Amino acid sequence: MKQLIRILSTALFVLGLATGPGLAEKSQAPAVAVPDLAFLKVLDLKTAGRIALAGNPSVAAARARVRQAREQVVQANAAYWPRLDATASASRITLSDNAHTASLASARLFDPTAAIDDPEKHYNTGLTATWVLFNGFERRFTAMAARSGEKLSRSGRDEVRRLILSATANAFFLAQLARENITIATADEAFNRRQLKEAEARRRVGTGSLSDELNFKVRVNSARSDKIRARQTYKTALFSLAALLGIPGAAFPPGLELAPLSLEAPMELTVPDTKTQLDQARVHRPDLQQAQFAIQQASAGVNIARARLFPTLALTASLDGDRSGDANLEEDDFGNVIALNLSYNLFTGGADRSRIREARAGLTAAGKNMEDLELKVNSDVMDALAALQAALDQLSLQRTNEALVEQNRDLVEKEYKAGQGSLVRLNEAQRDLVIVRSRLALARISLRQAWIGIKTATGTITVDFE
Repeated sequence: MKQLIRILSTALFVLGLATGPGLAEKSQAPAVAVPDLAFLKVLDLKTAGRIALAGNPSVAAARARVRQAREQVVQANAAYWPRLDATASASRITLSDNAHTASLASARLFDPTAAIDDPEKHYNTGLTATWVLFNGFERRFTAMAARSGEKLSRSGRDEVRRLILSATANAFFLAQLARENITIATADEAFNRRQLKEAEARRRVGTGSLSDELNFKVRVNSARSDKIRARQTYKTALFSLAALLGIPGAAFPPGLELAPLSLEAPMELTVPDTKTQLDQARVHRPDLQQAQFAIQQASAGVNIARARLFPTLALTASLDGDRSGDANLEEDDFGNVIALNLSYNLFTGGADRSRIREARAGLTAAGKNMEDLELKVNSDVMDALAALQAALDQLSLQRTNEALVEQNRDLVEKEYKAGQGSLVRLNEAQRDLVIVRSRLALARISLRQAWIGIKTATGTITVDFE
């Protein structure tokens, strides 16, 4: 018994040296500190992205899947360790009358005074260790497949982060656009109120008409209506943004405002090099990394299937105690067995070969999925670059147009005040200015969205929030 315990202890020690480090969990990166919204007055895009990464349920679910995959790696590595099983049983055996008579007669052939305990109590205990020494490298490739699965889950988490950040940025920009429209409608209302006061003053002195006064009242109300719609759009955009950020109730606390729309930086006004962006996409896109790890996992699956063609060699050691009458087992009641078992399946009806072909087909499918995804990623990058160029062209055009329309409105206003221009022309000029300012705001937001589109297409969007 002592010899068996020494054998088991030595086996466990050797396996601990061989596989122990591989079972250690990888250290987690420290979480990014997220500000408390209750004390935040202005929310900028970077802060919004960090809050989304910390609070969005989809990101939390992706993190949980990574932990799940990590535990699957631990389970796969556990196959390198011996299996240790303890058993114990207690039974009470009552013989039938015929069996009792037969057993008693058999016993008295050797001892005329022998007696049979009926019912009889029987106790058994045992400890068995089984260590698979070789199984066609199945454990090795199973562990490789599990590690590839963990990497695949991590890439899946990064893919969720990429998409959540993209959605958060676009929702943030849409909210900024709605607020810009509020500003434009407010300016339009102020202009028409000023014209209304002047029209009222002119009518009081007898140089103005009631129709002009009514016209500007209608224009003021129209601007107020536009402002109400813009405010509703702004609130709706904030609700959507809060939902993406995982804010309870999908509503920001009162008093929180979005950061203002900043001026374009010089680097934002140029289109980056196409080859550089494609190279970055190949390195940073999480879905491409997922496809690569899926190929690795499928390749390991082929080797796992091939492992069934090899024999299995296992070392088994057991310690068993058996006693009748009472449970007080002593050293003399124990025996031990040490065995080396070799098993080799000769025929399974072609199932093993079929599993290999199935795994190879899966590997081929994974490779083709990778090729298809590479084409899609290239298309995403090219589309994003084209959208950026279009946004730059629109921004340049709308800036020029806004200056021209504003100059024209000011001239028409002066002509109207001097009695040389019509009210209809002033209304048209002011309406044109409101429209072009709205288009300019849209062009500025479109430029920001185009840059987010490029960063999303190349997978570099997460760098801005790390």
